[in-house]
Amino acid sequence: MHDLIAITPLGATRPRIDNHGPVTLTEVTDHRALASVAARLGHEAQTSALIAALIGSPAPGPARMGGATLTAFWMGPDQWMLSAPVETHEDLAKQVKAQAKGAASVTDQTGAWCRFDLSGDGLADVLERLTNANTRAFTGGEAQRAAVEHMGCFLLCHSPRHISVIGPRSSAGSLHHALLTAIRSAH
Repeated sequence: MHDLIAITPLGATRPRIDNHGPVTLTEVTDHRALASVAARLGHEAQTSALIAALIGSPAPGPARMGGATLTAFWMGPDQWMLSAPVETHEDLAKQVKAQAKGAASVTDQTGAWCRFDLSGDGLADVLERLTNANTRAFTGGEAQRAAVEHMGCFLLCHSPRHISVIGPRSSAGSLHHALLTAIRSAH
């Protein structure tokens, strides 16, 4: 018999939610499958077309994200991260790899990342304490690679009042601490 209990990236049985002033910091554990896709040399157009077909809109360009149920955000030239609900895409990387037919390198990233959502007013005030990304210019749809303290992260802007920070799961505690400290100092 197995009595395993799933834990969040912060090591709890339930996601952590912190409210401070007008900002809410939420540990997101919505069970999303993640897969990185990088075009192989000479197959850039084919891979971009594959991403477009998967998300139902053009493959996101630099610093952008797109899609609905299956989403993609730009990670670098001819590189994207795909995200979809685990319930419908449990084997996302395997499915994409089969469709890529050797045109792209596809890697399962599902367990490698954690996500924290910032919501409320004054998010640029918080994030400018942590990164040099110009979050004041965010209007929605931006996806920017940035360093948050010592960690390589992605900032995904759903709207100026809702920004996701995706960082290494192994640094979830450090990332949460940095975000919470910045929230407290901004408000």
